Amino acid sequence: MHADLSRITYRPERHYSAVVAQQGRVQLDADANEQAAIQLFQARTLAADLIGPHGGPQGATGFKIDLRGGPHELDDLVIGGGRYYVDGILCDATRPRPGTPVPAAGHKEGEEPAAPGAADAPAEPAAGTWTYWDQPDAFRDPERPGDRLPSQFPYLVYLKVWERLVTAAEDPALREVALGAALPDTAARTKVVWQVLPLPASALGLDGENPPADDIRTAFGRWAQQAAAPGCRLAARSERPDHADDDPCLVAPEARYRGPENQLYRVEVHDGGAAKDATFKWSRENGSVTFAIDDLDGTWAELASLGGDDALSLQVGDLVECVDTGYASRGEAAPLLRVEEVDLPGRRVRLSDEPAPGVGRRPELHPFLRRWDHQEAGRKTVRRGAGPGRLRHGAVPVEEGGWLPLEDGVEVYFEAGGAYRTGDFWLVPARTATGGVEWPTDPARRPLLQHPSGIVVHYAPLAWVHGEQAVPDLRLAFRPLATAIPATDGAAPDATGAAGTVDAGGPGTLSTSSTAGSGPARPRSQTTAEAEAQVDEAGEAG
Repeated sequence: MHADLSRITYRPERHYSAVVAQQGRVQLDADANEQAAIQLFQARTLAADLIGPHGGPQGATGFKIDLRGGPHELDDLVIGGGRYYVDGILCDATRPRPGTPVPAAGHKEGEEPAAPGAADAPAEPAAGTWTYWDQPDAFRDPERPGDRLPSQFPYLVYLKVWERLVTAAEDPALREVALGAALPDTAARTKVVWQVLPLPASALGLDGENPPADDIRTAFGRWAQQAAAPGCRLAARSERPDHADDDPCLVAPEARYRGPENQLYRVEVHDGGAAKDATFKWSRENGSVTFAIDDLDGTWAELASLGGDDALSLQVGDLVECVDTGYASRGEAAPLLRVEEVDLPGRRVRLSDEPAPGVGRRPELHPFLRRWDHQEAGRKTVRRGAGPGRLRHGAVPVEEGGWLPLEDGVEVYFEAGGAYRTGDFWLVPARTATGGVEWPTDPARRPLLQHPSGIVVHYAPLAWVHGEQAVPDLRLAFRPLATAIPATDGAAPDATGAAGTVDAGGPGTLSTSSTAGSGPARPRSQTTAEAEAQVDEAGEAG
């Protein structure tokens, strides 16, 4: 969550059920965000407990997969509309209907002129459906061989679900224009991202063209559990740096955190893999300092703004990441770029290289630059001594088993033997009032190793493709719980009819037992005394 936050206070292990506001107190973003997190956790936990790991409502189950092969140059999948729950998270695959424009001059309603090139355009999918190539959050590119569907059968089609943050830099509609361009944006949004992706059968270790569905689900469950499990841990602390005496009046002499302001440090994995290949980047503002790109011309980027003040602006030597909606949704890691020149009157910056191909060049994907606060060797970081060692693609190489300084006494420690994934992150609040960082410790005040705060990914199997006309369905469906209200006129219900209504197994029924006799049906939840009394009454009636 690259948002301008003070800190994250939600801790599920504390079992808080609500945030209670008190009169006359300062209202913080952390309190409101914790209330939202509590409610979301409760709703999704309840859904997962009732539905299971995944499933969709009967009659509206989404993500039905059909293979579209044959004469097409590239294989494609048709993704049926509807709803599906994965670990309690709602995913909606229904394609929004296009709006109806005002008729063009000289044309009647429904007689719009054809768009240029419409005759050569590929056939549109059925109403309410997506395809593999145009699904909204996957951004598959036919020019990339790795994005194409496997050429060999069989393979599994699965659903990948995760969440990411969206700010006004990416969705300008979130900004209230009445506040003016000089003021910052207001609240951000969390978005559920779903992606329909293929998985070769070899990754599941299954034999045969069409194994039983239960075997496929079991094998996929093992794969998904391994894919979702975090593979690395980090600890953070604050230690009084050697240069602390250079600014004796800046903060308290005994403070371990030497920064003059409260910060929320974000440590994020950039390049994934083993420690020898992994890199990370960090920001003292949780990666929230962004600059919308109006135009990109080679290494020159024209920006909507260069920032409101020195702390939130771009300076020569800063490292930035060129981001857009497609780049963020794909979870990629392109090389970070250095700001070489700043043109204040023209609101332009010259970068050390052009952004990666396909990133930042499509205005409809709302490109922007995100600033990171680590620096190259030989440059001085803000309020700190020498910069870190040599960078790799603009990011800091991971070094395990030792404390790595960030700035102002903040240090991080990567546990040995880690496996790193692009996007994994940790948040480290630093506070001037305590002169330290907020991080869990043991009774001896030793920092505890923590798994990443995110990204949390969820998976569900959808279909097993073993031929152009053979796509067995692996989805699950559930029925609604609502039933008809029983009669209350005092007439004894017919036993045969009642049994047919309750146990018929049709949609909207619950399997409950029925007791003969007059009066309304007893509730399913009873106390022990009520249950014993019911048994006694049944014995006397017999």
